[in-house]
Formats: sequence, structure tokens, C-alpha cells
Amino acid sequence: ADIVATRDTDFLIIGAGNAGMMAAGTASDLGLDFIVAEKGESVGDTREYLGAINTKYSLEVADPVDAMKLLNELTRYASGRVDQRVIKMWLNEGREMIEWIAPIMEANGKTLSVTPMEADHPAGGTAYFTATLEHFFNPTYEYPMRNDILEWHIQEAGHKIDYNYDLVKLDHEGNRVTGAVFSTPEGLVRVNAAKGTLLATGGYAANPEMIRANLPLVPACCTAASYSLRCDGYGLRAGLWAGGVKDVNGAPMIFDRGAVPAGVDCGYVVDADGTEHFPGTHYQLNIGSQPFLKVNRKGERFVNESLPYDTLCNAASYQPGGVWCQIFDGNAADDILRFGTTGCAAYTTAFMQMGMPLDDFIAMDGGTGLMQKADSLDELADVLGFEGESKQQLMDTIAHYNELVESGTDTDFGKEPHRLSKIVEPPFYGCWFGGSLLTTTDGLRINEDMQVLTADNQVIEGLYAAGDVSGCFFSDNYPEYIVACACGRTCTEGRHVARLLAGDLD
Repeated sequence: ADIVATRDTDFLIIGAGNAGMMAAGTASDLGLDFIVAEKGESVGDTREYLGAINTKYSLEVADPVDAMKLLNELTRYASGRVDQRVIKMWLNEGREMIEWIAPIMEANGKTLSVTPMEADHPAGGTAYFTATLEHFFNPTYEYPMRNDILEWHIQEAGHKIDYNYDLVKLDHEGNRVTGAVFSTPEGLVRVNAAKGTLLATGGYAANPEMIRANLPLVPACCTAASYSLRCDGYGLRAGLWAGGVKDVNGAPMIFDRGAVPAGVDCGYVVDADGTEHFPGTHYQLNIGSQPFLKVNRKGERFVNESLPYDTLCNAASYQPGGVWCQIFDGNAADDILRFGTTGCAAYTTAFMQMGMPLDDFIAMDGGTGLMQKADSLDELADVLGFEGESKQQLMDTIAHYNELVESGTDTDFGKEPHRLSKIVEPPFYGCWFGGSLLTTTDGLRINEDMQVLTADNQVIEGLYAAGDVSGCFFSDNYPEYIVACACGRTCTEGRHVARLLAGDLD
């Protein structure tokens, strides 16, 4: 009785983010009738880096990628808690997705680039299989971005996004989802979807209650965040209430860059109004991902600093306060060039390659007031909050670490020799860090057509999920060295659903 309007369409897309806009652009091109319902007032944040293998663009700069080897590397990262058929869909269709979106982007002034990768990357005392799959559009993260351009693309075809459409519930007829009800400025609106409803609503990183329930590791090691506030798990909850099930294991995307002042612990803080958030005010200080010496509050080294981002954060969850202190010296620029980090950690490397002074880079990246600098290690220890036994332990740790560097062998944790660096040349630098939460990638269980599944693996007819609201692709962590695969799979999944419903797939 409270419904003020009912609308009919073939394809209902809930969420105007990376998956949703790919689905909308595809549906528009294929002549599929659709509605995009977005709870915000603009398209969602755009992740500009997309992963796909063996595109015509990547083959210009690198050898073909062994798809089966990459499939099994992703499976290894996830300890086997994946559906390889879902991953194969991305491996098989990502190329077509990139080659479809690139001309649209180029027509709007964005040029495509590819990051070549070596086949094997030594890190953390072992080797990771890496693959050339990162595609991005220049200039990156400057308006217009991909979701803006896709909005223009569908507008040119006579379509629009319905903003301020906040999902209330999914509608059902038996085991079939037939559409959804939305809260809008005009009142409750029902949208009937004849062919399918796509949840493209993102993860649940912005929902502390869901984080504590599903990912207790996050508050145990995170001090900062860069998630979208829209990612509050509303689509995931709707899918569960519709009969779907979530991945058993969580999969947070955490970066080791949550810089904070000395004395700050990881975990949520609560404002007077009850709002919960992480204490860090700067979401990511990129130099934190460089494999310099890292110590806990006792001044002890506790980990191989060359580990992937979230592996280091996981290790820190066993340390006092869940935080660590990174320390390096005035030779840092040369050290960074030698370290050869990959992925977004190479952001720091790029500026060192351009010759930017280290202090200028730290300031540009938001480190003022967080990164400490001193002319002596004794002074640095003081400003970083080390006192008494912890200060003496820090001095002993640095002295021992310098001896390891001199010997060329890390007998404590097995860090690669080329990632060892002495701390002897003033000025000396130090900063406290915790993890920085970007998103969650554990979601609704799906099949290779993105159809949402029940606990007994039955398809919920008419209901699809793509991107971070969906699951079966990651478990426990985000595979750092398979760069940009998350957004690549998100966009490929969104496009796949639209193509499927339009009859464009074999």
C-alpha cells in the first residue's frame, strides 16, 4: 500500500559503480532495456586500473600469459576456497571487456597503457607468479573517469541513472527474484525486472558491525581506511535475505600504509554521536609499502618486511597495538630504486625515478606531521615515542640489522638481499603504520554466469551479483602480485551479465 509507483524493465542494475556501469554501458550498446538504480547522487568511485590477460594491448608489450598457471596461482592465494569456473570467466572474457571499453575511453581523451610484469617476482623470501594484466587510462584519477564516461555513453543513447534510489528489499515469486523496492524522494518505488536483477553494490567495508562479524582481523590490524561510504553491505544483506549465502571465509583488501602518530592503536574509535571509524586521518602513505626495517613498540623486528601488503598487516595483528614503525635513512631514494616494488607500491618508485627529493615526495603524499625526521637515531627514537627498554632494544635492533645488511644475508627472516638497506646515513626517518582497509571481496556465492546460489547450490532465478558484493574469486586476502585483477573481474562480471541477458553470449 505504500508503493507510490511501479516501473517495468528487462534488466535492473542496482548500483552505479564499476560493475554496474559496465553492465549499463553494455546493455545500452546491445539494446537491452534497463534501469540503473543508485542510492547516491553520482556514479560510484572509479577504480582506473583494470586487470585482463592477453589483450591486443598487453601483447604489444609482453609475452602471452599462461591462463591456467594464473588460474592456479589465484587458487593458491585463496587456499583453494574459490570456484575456478568463476575465475575462468574473467580469464576468458577480460580481453573482450578491455577491447570494448578502450575505444569509448579514448574517444573521451583517455589513452590506454599497460604495465609489463616479469613472470616471477621474489618477495618475502619466496617467488610469486606475476602476469602482465594491468591496464589503465591516462591521465589516471582525473575527471572524467571511466564511470563518468560510461554515464555519458548511456545518456547519448537516451538512458539515465536513477539517483537517490535506496534499496529496501528484493521482490520474490517463489524462488525467483522479480525486481526490487526502493526508497526514493517521491516515496517507495517498485521496479519489476522481467529478465534479471543485478546486485552491483560493492562490499561492506563501511559497516563496522559486519566487519567485526565477518573479518575480526581488520580491527586487529587497521588504523586507516579508504573505502567508499556507499560500501555498507546493503546489497550483500539483500542477497542473503533473498536466500543467497556468503563465502565462508572473509577476504579484506588491506594495504600496509595506514600512517598514524605515535601511540595510536589499530581498531575502531567511536565519536560522541556513536559513529565508528579508524583513527587514521590519512588513508594511505605510499612509502609504507617499501621494505625498510619495521619494528614493533618494543623496538623488535618481527617480520620479513618484503612480504605482500596484507601479509605484513596480518603479522602486525600479533604485536602490541597492532601497529609497527618503519625506519630508514638518508639513502632511501637509492634504496627504493633497488627494491623494485610492484603494483601500487611502485608509485613511490616512480617519483624516485623522476628525481623528486624524498622530503618533497613525502609531503606531496600527505606525510607531513606523520613521517618523523631527525639528525640522529637517538633523537628519532625519542620523537617516535620509544623510551627506556624499548628505546635500547630499537638501537640494538638497528645495529643488528645493519650487520645483516653488511653480511648480505638476512638470517632472521630471509628477506631478499636486494631489499636489505643500512640505516647509517643521516637524516633518519620513521613513521608508525597500521593497515588501511580499502574494500571487502568476500560476497555472495555465484556461478560462472554470476547467478546467486543458495546454500544447496541452487540458482536463485533472476538474481545476479558482480564485483565486491559477489564471492567465489578471493579468500582470506587480496593477491597483491596479480595486479588489478579485482577491478578487472568486477568489470568483466558486470559486462557478462548484460551480455547474457541480451543473448550476446554463446
